[in-house]
Amino acid sequence: MTGRDNVLWLQCWRDRRTDFHQQTVNRLLTRFWPSLDLLPGSRVFVPLCGKSLDMVWLAGQGHDVIGVELSPIAVRAFFRENRLKPVRQQRGKFTLWRHGRFSILCGDYFSLTRSDLGQVDTVYDRAALTALPEDIRRRYVVQLKLIVPETAQVFLLTTEDAEEKESSGQAFGVAEEIKTLYSEAYEIALTHVESVFEIDPESPDHLPERTEYKVYRLSTRADSR
Repeated sequence: MTGRDNVLWLQCWRDRRTDFHQQTVNRLLTRFWPSLDLLPGSRVFVPLCGKSLDMVWLAGQGHDVIGVELSPIAVRAFFRENRLKPVRQQRGKFTLWRHGRFSILCGDYFSLTRSDLGQVDTVYDRAALTALPEDIRRRYVVQLKLIVPETAQVFLLTTEDAEEKESSGQAFGVAEEIKTLYSEAYEIALTHVESVFEIDPESPDHLPERTEYKVYRLSTRADSR
């Protein structure tokens, strides 16, 4: 992200403006993750991880979890709220927090190298891509390809405001953007689409709006290795 984006993100955590943080484990994760059929001990990378409870669930499935998060407040909160006492050490540009199956690199995702990250079997992206400004998403994907092994698959969850797309006449939505960003290196399988009518608390009329939740499984194209 840009320096300004980093400042805004850090300020959100300082001001406790973290409505994006889910208070429960993502239900689409628990429903569809088992279909990946990963071996016990598989290493899962969670970019822009915050203090997500999804990491706790993943570790409970027998996975080693490594996240990256810019805000030290978020990293500290993850370990504190889960009653874990991490060991900290400096690793290049990052501070590595570790306890049991959990490792979180505190620092800028875009500064990560493959050696920082180590072995990764699967990437778990719950709205990390779509949370970024549109002009940074391509850079996010380019960076991901650089730091994870070619054999790593991606489990991607997205959220899309379907009504906003329809009302604005957009022809290029999240699904098309994912195809553009990932198709050169990955086979893209859309495994689930779910439309839900929800009330946006920030909407002045408090009327239900249609939101689409999608589950993608991305596997490396044989001709891109």
